[in-house]
Amino acid sequence: MADNNTNGAGPTGGHGVEIHLDEVSKRYPGQKLAAVESVTMTIPAGETVVLVGPSGSGKTTTMRMINRLIEPTAGKITIGGQDVLGLDPDKLRREIGYAIQQTGLFPHMTVGENVGMVPQLVGWNKKRINERVDEMLDLVGLDPAEYRGRFPRQLSGGQQQRVGVARALAANPPVLLMDEPFGAVDPITRGVLQDELMRLQADLGKTIVFVTHDFDEAVKLGDRIAVLGERSKILQYDTPEAILANPADDMVAGFVGAGAALKQLTLRRVREIELGQVPTATVDEAPSALRERLGTRRGAIGLVLDRRNRPLRWATAREAGAVSGLERAGRPVEDSVSPASTLQDALEAILTDDDGVAVVTGSRGEYVGVVDIDTVMNTIKALREEHGADEETES
Repeated sequence: MADNNTNGAGPTGGHGVEIHLDEVSKRYPGQKLAAVESVTMTIPAGETVVLVGPSGSGKTTTMRMINRLIEPTAGKITIGGQDVLGLDPDKLRREIGYAIQQTGLFPHMTVGENVGMVPQLVGWNKKRINERVDEMLDLVGLDPAEYRGRFPRQLSGGQQQRVGVARALAANPPVLLMDEPFGAVDPITRGVLQDELMRLQADLGKTIVFVTHDFDEAVKLGDRIAVLGERSKILQYDTPEAILANPADDMVAGFVGAGAALKQLTLRRVREIELGQVPTATVDEAPSALRERLGTRRGAIGLVLDRRNRPLRWATAREAGAVSGLERAGRPVEDSVSPASTLQDALEAILTDDDGVAVVTGSRGEYVGVVDIDTVMNTIKALREEHGADEETES
């Protein structure tokens, strides 16, 4: 996933770098038990590692010790081979991206000022900052011309989270810490933001430490998952596939929950299956063009695309014939998935669509194909057979 060549740059190289925690503990004054006790783990360069566990397990404390928002009581933490306790904490934090559930955006600053804040603190010139702000907003799917001058209160929750991620990445840090960043948004927006993060990570190859209490989110996003118990004791640290197939103990099995075979859908991406296609017409074409492409097949449905090839509306031949312009034909496209989306996301989108079809869009929202219920059901069947074969082999 990542280019792991750091050229000895330590925490400042841009590409992901390895993080190592060695017997790291945190004990608060007056507390009988440590909040975090003797955590040892290696987070590989360029991977997304998700810390998952119940409330109070210490997962956020563990993550915050990496950028010294919380100072460790004992142990050693290295980033790219450098001991973080030997670095200036303010300088360290400027070189580590940080995104949280509440976004942390400054309400009196515009979106552009929020995103450009860290580059300004590390001494970039104004021209470079402005170019970077536009680049980052575009990267997270917000038109710079439209959003640069807005204030956080003028954005939806999902848009605020996108700005938070853009700000965290603005100074090109090798490490990104994310503490329940999508926890405060609705489920549909959460799925979209998760997809966006996976798309960004495929392009950027950062080392990401992500905290969540949602095991399904951990399976979807993580290259590896650390399931934590009390005081951040690591109950299991492995790939999502390995944890789903072989939970280490009853507590981990409880996190995995029922329907492990169905959860395998979270491990399969839309890009791994063959996409279907439907007839399309652009909004500038005559309705008759879409009618001709749909033909006479009963129930056939097509897509109206905008001038940038992005899906706008679903329409049948009859609906296309009832309007003078395609911008009013049929019904709006309510939801879409990306090639990075999981088949679980695709299934949810299909089940909420009137015709049982999910649109697949690319990195700039352009139409690339569709997924239907038959494709997903065939995949589930194959996964169940595969899962059953694995269980027989083990017994």
